Amino acid sequence: MDRSQLILIGLPIFLFCSDLFNLFTPPPPKPPSLRPNQPPHIPHHQRPAAFIPETLNFPSQKQPSGGLGGAVGYGNTVEINFCVSCSFKGTAVTMKKMLETAFPGLDVVLANYPPPPPKRLLAKVVPVAQMGVIGMIVAGDRIFPMIGIAHPPAWFNSLRANRFGSMASTWLLGNFLQSYLQSSGAFEVLCNGELVFSKLKEGRFPGEIELRDLISKTLTRPSIAAGSY
Repeated sequence: MDRSQLILIGLPIFLFCSDLFNLFTPPPPKPPSLRPNQPPHIPHHQRPAAFIPETLNFPSQKQPSGGLGGAVGYGNTVEINFCVSCSFKGTAVTMKKMLETAFPGLDVVLANYPPPPPKRLLAKVVPVAQMGVIGMIVAGDRIFPMIGIAHPPAWFNSLRANRFGSMASTWLLGNFLQSYLQSSGAFEVLCNGELVFSKLKEGRFPGEIELRDLISKTLTRPSIAAGSY
């Protein structure tokens, strides 16, 4: 085998091993998140000698009479669950920054919206099938006699005739199928556990002004006391 053939065989095997490593490697632990009204911990020796807290009254933090004190965002949480494999992270980060600017103190959490369990299971089977087909193409002439098939089928001979093209096609098709099975196409926004926007239902992304208005209506909605009529 010359150098080009070694590269064509070695590259799919290297990419397959990399996919397996990324698939079964657990995600890194999330750093402990601070509450919106909890200041970061400062070592005692780094604290200033005299610190007098000063409250700044911004116009955007003033509440109408009868509302809760402080900024409207404090004590509230917005969850943006999006499809990571669909490259929606940039949109999610943009929405997060916009909401944190519009509602000071609001806790915006980004999380992955996984596909249904059957699709996740099939996505894990695809790399195994890829490796099996590639192994059959490379060593099928020795595998078939071991399982009692003296004459390989016609489809194997056609794949073996263009060995490197068949391996490359198998790898590209498997990667495309795996990417499709891992995608959910979701961009769901929840405010305090209440769904305020769903891309799965609307079929589109929310606009920045639209999402800000939806969150504002949810946060400023008057609460109804239990037992009131």
